[in-house]
Amino acid sequence: MTPIDELRALLRPAGGGLYLVSTGKRAQLELQQRLYGVANEAEVARAFDAALERLAGARAFILGVPSDVGAGFRRGANLGPQALREGLLDAVPELASRSRELGLVDLGDVFVVPQLLHDEMLSEAQKERSRRALYPDLPAHVRAELPVSPLSIAQRATALALSICPGAAPVVLGGDHSTAYPVVTELLRAHQAAGRRTAVVQSDAHTDLLAERLGVQHCFATWSYHVNDQLGRDGRLVQVGVRASGRDREHWEGTLGVRQLWADECRRDEGAAIARVASHLEALGVDGVYFSNDIDGTDAELASATGTPEPGGLSPELVLALIRALGERFGLVGGDVMELAPPLGADARARATTIDLSVRYLRATLTAILGAAV
Repeated sequence: MTPIDELRALLRPAGGGLYLVSTGKRAQLELQQRLYGVANEAEVARAFDAALERLAGARAFILGVPSDVGAGFRRGANLGPQALREGLLDAVPELASRSRELGLVDLGDVFVVPQLLHDEMLSEAQKERSRRALYPDLPAHVRAELPVSPLSIAQRATALALSICPGAAPVVLGGDHSTAYPVVTELLRAHQAAGRRTAVVQSDAHTDLLAERLGVQHCFATWSYHVNDQLGRDGRLVQVGVRASGRDREHWEGTLGVRQLWADECRRDEGAAIARVASHLEALGVDGVYFSNDIDGTDAELASATGTPEPGGLSPELVLALIRALGERFGLVGGDVMELAPPLGADARARATTIDLSVRYLRATLTAILGAAV
């Protein structure tokens, strides 16, 4: 298969990553028709193919990963990509034409088997059963090489996309925070091969710095640990807004080489906090930043529709200013919005507030990457 053929097999049209048979199916198709500006399911498929063909000239690409298998005890982030796309369409009705103007391509969604997380956690028998379900029209020898779990599919899809368009910036719609890991991993691998010094700046209430959680290597609580290892523990992982941790900052910085600005420090002087992040990255010779935005980095009063909301968090103004500053001073080479879980807000108003704020963050990230308003 060509890289485009493989992406076509691995992914589904935007908004189609959730497996729906009856409940929710109509709303899913309506969203897809709005996204692609078409009238029926067959036209959605053709528009998806056309989007993949535009990837070679893209400046950035969107990838939805509607999985919350790697989350904690409160679930619902699998509905995050759908809410983000709906909100983006409401804010930018001309999204399709604007995306073509700016070189933004929506690659669609990883198709999620909701009981799976990463292929390394599966037996060969399970992988074969899942391959038959996911890729029924492909020859056995072809599907035997394909991943089946959301994190594994996302990693392969990102590698393929970057091979087609090496300069493109990935923008991930999560999903629990584990869904950032495969995309960041492939982006860093590509940048390291090209001699670039890319940093990861993470807005988050939590450190996500466990080597494993209950024996699981890849989940929402471990992704930063493995990314930090890939960066060489040299300070290019910067975490902003931490306030819920079993260890203090000295532990994480002293043992893992990360740089952290905890939420109380940021709240005392937002401008100074942003300046400290920038000066730290400049001293390290960073030439690009991936911004990973866990919605729980923001104060729970404004972002309660998430799996682990925490009080005492960052203001939206700080997060938006940080995105702009990183884009202007270093260039954003990718980003995401993670852990939006629409069903989990305290009430309808709280859910709407969290979704609206998440869409603002997404638009700011896209604008910083593309250098023009989205």
